[in-house]
Amino acid sequence: MKHKSSSYTEELKRLSALRNLDKIRTGVNSLYYRVVKTHTDRDGLGNFPVNGQSFRINKEYLLSEFSQIQEAHSIERAKYYIKRLIKSLNEIRLGKLNDINLNRWKEYNDIVTDSLWEIDKRDRSGTHTAGYWGNFVPQIPNQLLRRYTKKNDWVLDAFLGSGTTLIECKKLGRNGIGVELQPSIARKAQQAIDKENSEIPMRCPVIVGDSKQLNLSQEIKKYGTSSVQFVLLHPPYWDIIKFSNNDSDLSNSKTINDFLSDFGKVVDNCSKILDQGRYLAVVIGDKYSDGNWIPLGFYTMQEVLNRNYSLKSIIVKNFKQTKAKRGQERLWRYRALVGGFYVFKHEYIFLFKKIVPINSLSSKLQK
Repeated sequence: MKHKSSSYTEELKRLSALRNLDKIRTGVNSLYYRVVKTHTDRDGLGNFPVNGQSFRINKEYLLSEFSQIQEAHSIERAKYYIKRLIKSLNEIRLGKLNDINLNRWKEYNDIVTDSLWEIDKRDRSGTHTAGYWGNFVPQIPNQLLRRYTKKNDWVLDAFLGSGTTLIECKKLGRNGIGVELQPSIARKAQQAIDKENSEIPMRCPVIVGDSKQLNLSQEIKKYGTSSVQFVLLHPPYWDIIKFSNNDSDLSNSKTINDFLSDFGKVVDNCSKILDQGRYLAVVIGDKYSDGNWIPLGFYTMQEVLNRNYSLKSIIVKNFKQTKAKRGQERLWRYRALVGGFYVFKHEYIFLFKKIVPINSLSSKLQK
């Protein structure tokens, strides 16, 4: 029995040898309806071998490619589309930092590439929960991990909270290390992470400690790695929510300068174990206090830029409401009208790339 990809490839090659555009369209139309009638599951059409491995292909992607060939206005263009489709069915070209097959990039419709993220509802699948005050939607780590990590890479979340990032790590086949200051929260997070199903056993330990001072190099060696390939930071938005009575908690910083100084120490600590050329993301919102908008997001952005990082993207993500404002929409609208400000409906995701320091690069060139 022939593999599906072989039969499609052979037919496409035959069509590409034709010299009549109408005949090419008729042949592609036949392939189109063969796919339409083919039994499939939610993962797409299966049994497509590449490099000795079998993989699935998105049914809608295949139909879209067939439609594009049919709609070509010239035989040269139709043959170009056929050649490109044959290549996508028989070759895998993965991204440098991820597992995205660039030969079939059209399949990844659910991966966001715009700088405005409008997420209607939080993902509640698996062991995710919205019970922890201040946690972020799972879609954020899901998107970032799929863009900037590969399977079996190591991810560090230095403000773990309820464990959202590590739950996504298990789902996506990444190893993760989380640091949480509060032992009781760390225990609950580890329980949720351990309950999450994973096709492949992944290492996702939760470490209790202060991300500013913890010897991360020593800690991660306990789990068989000397570095991480992605860092995700979702710090407290200064003192908007008090997460504990611990003086080391950034939510207890007395001034904005204290908060930024401590945040910078966390970035420094995480940077020691992040590989060169890899990415660090910060998820944070702004603050309103004493009649003034405090651009907390941009202050933290600058703290990272003061280190050896380049800014790759600023993403604005919407949010519908917070626990503090739930059921008080009219009150906040009134306050905004009286106070002359706008009610927060967004937060930021800052994306940075770790770069080689100029002095370090110069010393390497001299050697």
